[in-house]
Amino acid sequence: MAGGLAALLDDIAAIAKVAAASIDDVGAAAGKASAKAVGVVVDDTAVTPRYVQGFLAHRELPVILKIARGSLRNKLLFILPVALLLSQLVPWLITPLLMLGGTYLSYEGSEKVYEVLRGGHHEVPAGEEVAEIGSPEHERAMVSGAIRTDLILSAEIMAIALAEVADQPLVSRALILAVVAVLLTVLVYGVSALIVKLDDIGLALVGRKAAGLKRLGHGLVAAMPHVMRVISTIGIAAMIWVGGHLVLAGSYTLGWHGPYGLVHQFEESVGQVQGAGGLLAWLVDTLASALVGLLVGFLVVGVLGLVSRLRRRFGRTCKPAPGQAGTDGADGA
Repeated sequence: MAGGLAALLDDIAAIAKVAAASIDDVGAAAGKASAKAVGVVVDDTAVTPRYVQGFLAHRELPVILKIARGSLRNKLLFILPVALLLSQLVPWLITPLLMLGGTYLSYEGSEKVYEVLRGGHHEVPAGEEVAEIGSPEHERAMVSGAIRTDLILSAEIMAIALAEVADQPLVSRALILAVVAVLLTVLVYGVSALIVKLDDIGLALVGRKAAGLKRLGHGLVAAMPHVMRVISTIGIAAMIWVGGHLVLAGSYTLGWHGPYGLVHQFEESVGQVQGAGGLLAWLVDTLASALVGLLVGFLVVGVLGLVSRLRRRFGRTCKPAPGQAGTDGADGA
């Protein structure tokens, strides 16, 4: 009896060791996969604060919380199952889908650049109302737009993580990606919340008695409008860069090696510069991706603008002139 109990305890201990090792493996793999996705995480963090501009202070954190929940829902309920399914059944389809997402990001960023170059905002179609800034309708629209943009950025984060754990069994792969999803969502939106509340932290410091804290508080309050403008600009640039990189890298993966092959040649050339090779190689890739993103984005902006003009012109052509319908009706009578 005692021997049987000892054997059972040994088996339980062995199982516990295997489980602990598996948890360690999942944690290590999740850490490695998260590190690979840090570049996109920085872009995601830069993009997010744009969506809380114009809100009252007491609505900033609730809005970020809504976006964070939407981001986690994107990763766990949509991207994770689809990524696992595609990686098992049709792995070749992942690249075209990422390129499609990259095209959308390029369009989103390039549209903002186009608005700046035009000196105004894009036209609102007839019959559509513009929600007042800070209103519930405006909040819903901004949260919805942020979650749509996050879907693409999260898809790239998960795709990068998936590539790092592609050799893992399916269950381990799913666990690792779930850990990555939670960790990076907390990181992105925790930092975003800190950024948008720095002005409130500054106001709190202004009320302190210590002169040093007062000066720091005044500095934060004065600096935050400029910081938010810079972050907003970085967010737009990040969308264009990430979108262009997805299109450029995807075209290389699908067999069109010319554009990205040329970029790689430049990277190798500048990478040999002593002391600054790594930075210069990164700049070459970033600038090339941004250029591709702008070209793709402006192309989509132009096509959509042309379609919109044609629809308006076609609508005016087909619309009966005032009084025509009544006259026709009278003649028919």
